[in-house]
Amino acid sequence: MKQEKAFILKGDLCWSTSVSELATMDDGYLVVEDGIIAGVFKQIPECYQALPLIDTDNALIMPGMMDLHVHGSQYQYRGLGMDMELLDWLNTYAFPEEKKFADTEYARHAYSLFVDDMKQSATTRAVIFASIHYPAAKVLMDLIEESGLIAYVGKVNMDRNSPDYYVEETARSLADTETWIRETIHQYKHVFPILTPRFTPTCSDELMEGLGALQKKYDLPVQSHLSENPSECDWVKELCPWSSCYGETYLRPGLIGPGIKSVMAHCVYSDEKEMELLGENEVLIVHCPQSNENVASGIAPIRKFLDRGLMVGMGSDVAGGATLSMLRSIQDALAVSKLRWRIIDQEDKPLTIDEAFYLATEGGGRFFGKVGSFKKGYEMDALVIPDRHLLGPRDYTVRERLERVIYSSEPILEGMHMKFVKGVNILDS
Repeated sequence: MKQEKAFILKGDLCWSTSVSELATMDDGYLVVEDGIIAGVFKQIPECYQALPLIDTDNALIMPGMMDLHVHGSQYQYRGLGMDMELLDWLNTYAFPEEKKFADTEYARHAYSLFVDDMKQSATTRAVIFASIHYPAAKVLMDLIEESGLIAYVGKVNMDRNSPDYYVEETARSLADTETWIRETIHQYKHVFPILTPRFTPTCSDELMEGLGALQKKYDLPVQSHLSENPSECDWVKELCPWSSCYGETYLRPGLIGPGIKSVMAHCVYSDEKEMELLGENEVLIVHCPQSNENVASGIAPIRKFLDRGLMVGMGSDVAGGATLSMLRSIQDALAVSKLRWRIIDQEDKPLTIDEAFYLATEGGGRFFGKVGSFKKGYEMDALVIPDRHLLGPRDYTVRERLERVIYSSEPILEGMHMKFVKGVNILDS
């Protein structure tokens, strides 16, 4: 988002200082210079006294939320088929809907609704799956550029184990992908292409190797799915008997590796070998708790990932997830971590509010650079949420107000609209 050169934002601030620590400041001042955070202060330093001030009247100010895994082409059927498991759900809902995006007018209508609703949400940056149709992916990129959001968008690749009505021929898939890259890689200020093999079961070795060559040629990031569902993992073992773990099916063709910026959604069933591979190659794991609940995949071992120092962010995974709300994703991450601790592994202690908030902000922000916190030197990316209607006769700390916003996210965002004020996203009624 375009930032003004310098300004001060006043309100009640909350941000992550580390994976496990949340900082708060009531009546604080967030100082921004050239779109970069100069610091958080209790009083305005003398050297900044002349800067323009935006007073939010004690609204909550937090970093924007980062949705690292969302399917824009699935938005129109969110909330449907939530009684199915993953592979049945894909065949019943995902593939028939995504096929419609061959029609660019349908794509424009559907993607307009998706982008408009994302602007109303707490998400300021996203990593998005489109469909296999590169003209439709360009439509989505145009709409995001106009919106002021920041995103990576991927034209999906899939050339096997897919319905006859929704599958690509390998050479055509690679050719279309390269055409799309050339037409978009330097076209926008706020939206960027990302290579997107759907997942190993639908991508032949030849296609994966071709995408690896494109990654090397254009130095693009990569997104896909990894170890999401038991039946999917078993399928990968059958398709790739040479691999020691699912992650190796992306490593061998050069879609993850040293120096390659990659995000892998889910990792619910990542074993010791795969966790080691993810760490060595600095893969950013995307936790999608609501989706994992809805399509009966399981509960990702996020505590193990954090204890190993692996990079972890969060995603809505619409339409596996039924809402774009990253605040809801924080709720679900906390809830399922308690279930994992209580039912599956009592050594995996539940996530704290501090940790789950980090995953949705700075944890995911690492994909975009120095984003997702109010630390000095980070890009300015902030969300302002007036929460007076949640307050009562008792006093609440800033931290308590943040918790109440997280657990009351749907009522807060309903009926709100987004305004852009000097690069700050303000949810207002």
